[in-house]
Amino acid sequence: MSDGSGWTEAFLEMMAVERAAARNTLTAYAKDLADAQGFLHARGLDLASAQAADIEAYFSFLGARGLAASTAARRRASLRQFYRFALGEGWRADDPSRRVDAPKHGRPLPKTLSRAEVDALIAAAASIDGAQGLRLGCMVELLYASGLRVSELTALTLAALARDPAYLMVVGKGGKERLAPLNATARKAIKAYLAVRPQFLPKGDAANPWLFPSRGKARRLTPRRFAQLLDEAARTAGVDPARVSPHVLRHAFATHLLEGGADLRVLQTLLGHADIATTQIYTHVAGERLAEVVRTKHPLGKKP
Repeated sequence: MSDGSGWTEAFLEMMAVERAAARNTLTAYAKDLADAQGFLHARGLDLASAQAADIEAYFSFLGARGLAASTAARRRASLRQFYRFALGEGWRADDPSRRVDAPKHGRPLPKTLSRAEVDALIAAAASIDGAQGLRLGCMVELLYASGLRVSELTALTLAALARDPAYLMVVGKGGKERLAPLNATARKAIKAYLAVRPQFLPKGDAANPWLFPSRGKARRLTPRRFAQLLDEAARTAGVDPARVSPHVLRHAFATHLLEGGADLRVLQTLLGHADIATTQIYTHVAGERLAEVVRTKHPLGKKP
């Protein structure tokens, strides 16, 4: 196989079948590889015939286009993964992207909240009267207790609670399942919410499978709507809504566990990260917090 476009199709098929990549992920890979193919085509080349100098030129071109650092980094990563696949299949004898260093922009640290801020947010959610408060309080408790992604939270079904009330069965990225532990507070919040869940069921939809049903077209609460409710709770709690999002609660879960002495490998499993390098970013966040404690609490740190 020597056709660059044929290689792309084979790569995307492998990602879909062997790695269960989501549709959005496959679309992103296809877009990234098409961008590289367009650059190479202007040089009379394609992905199959490109050499290391051509890939280096493309990487430099990404930096010169004014793309967001995250977009440029994703396109470089897509191309590297593509060439590793081509090398493994024996279509090329070399990997032209292997020795090309990507510019070091520095990875932004994830935003997080203090424990006091999380407590205030949970209290604000629970302070809402009636079923709305019980539902929002339950969702916030679940995010912070288990480190779920918001997409995982809103996709939970009643069946996820069936196996063991101490755990949730979560379907994460790529369709991979994992167990997410629940603490006593979260289990209490779930129990209180389940008592009022029927109030959120669409009319004539008693068999609705979602843990957080809705009367909207999706039949379940959407991530966008949950984010709106979370903003309202942040204002009530006196926390800047710009600093609060469903993903920030996931970051808070990870950071607070590390500060409490959790093992990085355990945290990787809890978060559902395929690569521990993704998890390691939280060590920098926790490290900054610890350094701040030394600066502000240590007797010598207080001296001018």
